Amino acid sequence: RSRRLLERITAPLEHMVRNAVVHGLEPPEERRHARKAETGVVRCEFRREGSEVLIEVRDDGRGLNYDAIRRRAEGLGLLAPGQRVAEADLLAFVFRPGFSTASAVTQSAGRGIGMDIVANEIRDLAGTLDIESRAGEGTVIRLRLPFTLAITQALLVNVRAHTFAVPLTSVEGVARLPRREHELARGKSRPTVRYGAHDYRLETLAGLLLGEAHWQPPDVPSVPLLLVRAGQEFVALAVDAIQGNREIVVKPVGAQVASIAGISGATILGDGSIVLILDGAGLVRSARRVAAGGEAVEDAVVQRPLALVVDDSITMRRVSQRLLERHGLEVVTAKDGVDALALLGERVPDVALVDIEMPRMDGFELTGHMRRDERLRAIPVVMITSRSGEKHREHARSVGVNAYLSKPYREEELLDTLARLVPRLAHLRTGRAS
Repeated sequence: RSRRLLERITAPLEHMVRNAVVHGLEPPEERRHARKAETGVVRCEFRREGSEVLIEVRDDGRGLNYDAIRRRAEGLGLLAPGQRVAEADLLAFVFRPGFSTASAVTQSAGRGIGMDIVANEIRDLAGTLDIESRAGEGTVIRLRLPFTLAITQALLVNVRAHTFAVPLTSVEGVARLPRREHELARGKSRPTVRYGAHDYRLETLAGLLLGEAHWQPPDVPSVPLLLVRAGQEFVALAVDAIQGNREIVVKPVGAQVASIAGISGATILGDGSIVLILDGAGLVRSARRVAAGGEAVEDAVVQRPLALVVDDSITMRRVSQRLLERHGLEVVTAKDGVDALALLGERVPDVALVDIEMPRMDGFELTGHMRRDERLRAIPVVMITSRSGEKHREHARSVGVNAYLSKPYREEELLDTLARLVPRLAHLRTGRAS
């Protein structure tokens, strides 16, 4: 695995270093004018953080031109003119296929060329990639790749009906917080708990992984906390219960599940149950994004295309949600047709992704309701199901389904389907046959 990782990371790493030298560093006269040393510096750092390998490519050049990125995004119809958007959201455009500011006369011309290929390679390795850039100070590109041992010690934790394994290399400690203190801390704008010499930001594992923003602990005197750390960030994750230590065998997961922040693999317990392995550093980053979700970010997504994902499997909902959000969509989810109709009463999405077999109201019934409603009739419906027989496909066509995909779907197939059905999503086209 280490050799494979090295072979596949070489080309993306070379591309990033070349970009830093060619497009990031200023000419000597420009550096002198900026009171910098005439010789620029590109530094590559490699280190391990918990169950991840962290690779940083850092330069002290001019930095990215956010105005140029904004103009290019507006020109491609990805942003409305004058739309408020956080810098982090602007940087996400750099990873889009074909996105480049090279046609503009700017200092950052060409910085985004090929970064979509780099991002795809990192995603195929179940890793993550992000950029930080400051004008006149330089750019940092961080790659985080899973580095798991075949056998490792892990802590088993429970959240609702789910069990998760957390490698001990990611855990700073465990603690218990009296229920009343937990309630008081959660009521603050920035809830924290003190442990040792550090303040840990208080979050819930149910909120980060399962989307339960209003999770409440079970009826126990004290709430179990899992203390994790990434770099200089500390997070305390409230869980239902902590079972204890277990030696586990690490198994890889598919790219779709691995793309969910905070999941690094899976294992099979002695009773045959499958348990997802969580990554502490990924959970900390998820907590950071939740904490940073202020007004600027909220405003940035108001005008994004909206997708409705309807599936009784929370895993499928989260996988689809992460994929679509990664490509600039806003996503709302429902666990069956009844919940979906309630959401449709409040907002009309650009597209709906619907499963067939669901409790209370299945996908066929939901599509029929939508086609009989004047407000909802024009919404494209993509049915994603494990039922691949011609009988089900024919029934789907008869009730008005626009496209039919089988589980597990290929990401490129779904993106091309959405680009074909929704004009606002034409930028999702991958150029591959669907």
